[in-house]
Amino acid sequence: MYYKLIVIYWMLYRKGDFMTDHLQTLKYIQSDVLSFWVNSKAQASFNEYFYSLKQCLKKRLGIVNAAFLSFDSNSLIPVEEMAALTIETKLNAVSWQMIEASFYQQNVVKIPYILKEKEAYKMMTDLVLFQAEGKTPIGVLLVEATDAWTDFMTSDYGEECVETLTKVLQMIRENLELKVNEDQYRKLYNMTDLFHSTMDIDLILENVLKNIKDNFPEFNVELILSNDQDRRTTIDIKLFDYLSERPATIEAFVSGELTTELASDLNCRLLNAPIKGRQAIYGILQVGAPTSYLFTTTEKDFVRMLAQASGNALENAKLYHQSHRLVSDLQLINETSHRLNMRIDIHEMLLFLQKQLKSLQPMEVCFAFKHNDSFEVTDASTALFNSEKGQTYIKHVEQHFEHTNDPLFIADFSRLTSNQIDYRSIMAIPILMEEKINGFSIVLHKEPYFFSFDSFKLMQSLIHHSSLAIANSILRNQLQEMVDLDHLTKLYARSYLDQYVEKSLEKDQSGMFLLIDIDNFKYINDTYGHQIGDKILMQIALKLKETIGDRGICARWGGEEMSVCVPNIDEKEAIELTTAIVAVIPNATDPQVTISAGLITWDEQYRPAFQSVFSYADTALYEAKNSGKNRFCIHDRFCQTNS
Repeated sequence: MYYKLIVIYWMLYRKGDFMTDHLQTLKYIQSDVLSFWVNSKAQASFNEYFYSLKQCLKKRLGIVNAAFLSFDSNSLIPVEEMAALTIETKLNAVSWQMIEASFYQQNVVKIPYILKEKEAYKMMTDLVLFQAEGKTPIGVLLVEATDAWTDFMTSDYGEECVETLTKVLQMIRENLELKVNEDQYRKLYNMTDLFHSTMDIDLILENVLKNIKDNFPEFNVELILSNDQDRRTTIDIKLFDYLSERPATIEAFVSGELTTELASDLNCRLLNAPIKGRQAIYGILQVGAPTSYLFTTTEKDFVRMLAQASGNALENAKLYHQSHRLVSDLQLINETSHRLNMRIDIHEMLLFLQKQLKSLQPMEVCFAFKHNDSFEVTDASTALFNSEKGQTYIKHVEQHFEHTNDPLFIADFSRLTSNQIDYRSIMAIPILMEEKINGFSIVLHKEPYFFSFDSFKLMQSLIHHSSLAIANSILRNQLQEMVDLDHLTKLYARSYLDQYVEKSLEKDQSGMFLLIDIDNFKYINDTYGHQIGDKILMQIALKLKETIGDRGICARWGGEEMSVCVPNIDEKEAIELTTAIVAVIPNATDPQVTISAGLITWDEQYRPAFQSVFSYADTALYEAKNSGKNRFCIHDRFCQTNS
């Protein structure tokens, strides 16, 4: 009896020793893990962390053989291969769904057969899952167990060790993701900041390409823009052409979504990001990588955001430039429309359009123009439309356009007619002149549902561009109004003001130019919001127009700055008018604001250069601001306040 008591006492004593040893091992591991975290800034990849973890496990638990599979898009991939993912890596990856069930209510299990059968892991015995609560898995650790490992992991401290490692690995992964993204997003922020400070389209385009090439120096980067024939940059820019672009590129352009393509003929993998604003898609940012390379989600998101930021910037910059260019283009088309027969006759033009429409893979093509009260088929049409069978389709299209100017899309014509027909897919686009149908184009195919909606939009675009010369007279006034007036204040735009001032300097005997800035306008926006700020801009604009009347013009200079130009006014009158403007603004605004202004006048004795007018007025405005605001200063160092 006494002997048995001694044995029991000895066993309890040894158990306490084991517990003390395991606790010490846990503390050693936690100390090593803490060292990982402290040195995290010096590590460049998750693979380096795993190397440190392997050294820890070898030192503390005698683990010689270990591997780590990192979680990525429902796949488990060797951590050493994560730096440069390839298709082969993805194909050989272990599916997370195949082993997820193994971890039911436990994080440490025996290695499942799906991993055991792989040559690299056949000696492994245990599998550990690292997954923070509510998060996607970090990865799994495979080890060839030792006695020390088994004793420790089956002790009360094994689960605590896994929890500690999971927390640290989760923090390390998040820290690495932040570090990986930090440089790219800093560049994106800086570039966006640049975009908001410039209206130079060339500068925007060049910085887009520079930024993407800095982040992907080994890849080929191309900027494909639509209808940008006038671009002048130091970097090559390709024009978007529906007839020659790859399907994935066209899909990205039409759908506005990012696409990828394995271009075997080019021996590369293409990533197409649409450059889109709120109103339109302006082109494609295309990145070409080796065929074995797979773009990560982070890389795709970065390229997508870069393309979107550049699209918004392009749209803002192009609204002004594009309006002027469209007006010029429409005027050119209108002027040259009467000369088309001299340079290219209508038959050649329609043959060219027929060639463009072949990208839709139609079996028959027709062009018909209105003559008197009927439509006549042109020689550029295929033979079907000169036959009795072809008249079935022409009559149906004519009847449609008698009631509407909307394009016609029929997926299965056999459902709309009782006649025996050969061609079931139909698309017809009107050719408009002053919003009235002057002709139409038809494409046919025998198969039902052959043409996609993308093909329908493409055909509309092609026919629309051929109709622009005819529609010029309708669009010109609308576009000119967009160019000449600021949409918020209804004051004249800067471009119109420039022309007005330059003309006054050349032809008028005298004149004045007043540059106005709202005092503390940022405070108004920050305090009351931008809607109130816009309201104040409109109130001031209205009061300026009331004060100036027909004597001159008022314009929005930019932001919270406005301007006034009055021809044939002497300096005394100009000072009186400016004094009245400065005085009346506080009573015309709610909440009340004041303005500062810079004034310059000219007459036959003093006539500054065109660009100098703005510079001198700006200098005078700066002096007024520095002199206490709510006043104006006049050029040539003469300061007049509203006191």
